[in-house]
Amino acid sequence: MLPAFEGFALGGGLIVAIGAQNAYILKQGLKREHVFVLCALCALADAVLIAAGVAGFGAVVAATPWLTALAAWGGAAFLGWYGARSFRAALHPGRMDTAGGGGATPLKTAVLTVLAFTFLNPHVYLDTVVLVGGLAGQHPPAQRLAFGVGAVLASVVWFFGLGYGARLLAPLFRRPATWRALDLAIGVVMWTIAGSLVWGRV
Repeated sequence: MLPAFEGFALGGGLIVAIGAQNAYILKQGLKREHVFVLCALCALADAVLIAAGVAGFGAVVAATPWLTALAAWGGAAFLGWYGARSFRAALHPGRMDTAGGGGATPLKTAVLTVLAFTFLNPHVYLDTVVLVGGLAGQHPPAQRLAFGVGAVLASVVWFFGLGYGARLLAPLFRRPATWRALDLAIGVVMWTIAGSLVWGRV
């Protein structure tokens, strides 16, 4: 049980941060758009990456710097574009329908967006595959599965808690000014992360 708890604590510590993926899930949760699908997709992606780390693929990632470099440049471009879009939305705010309805993001667009946020972030490979995998490797083989399951469970709890818990903030977002503040914050987060990715490569 202890390895599972350690995995849960590590997974929670890594994922509970203000990042591009979390900001997007928060916004979709506020709009009540495709919440279950997107939360499940994020948790599934983490599960696959964590499983790869526990299975020992962390050494492969660490030995292929071109992979993280490719993800860094692609991620910086995508985050730069999405940040600009958020700033543009902040300049033209409106009352968002937090109960769903018209103007909803198509499911395909939402899925592709969350996949881009997930897999074009080089830190996700370092955190889930290299770090989680490396720490799992410190345990005896019989306990590594429990460690990985604990980390996956933390991801499931976090994403579904964030996605469905966001609706508790819905009353605040009936005012355009609140949406403007959120879009500005998301834009700053996206551009800050994009800048850090570029800075780390120059």
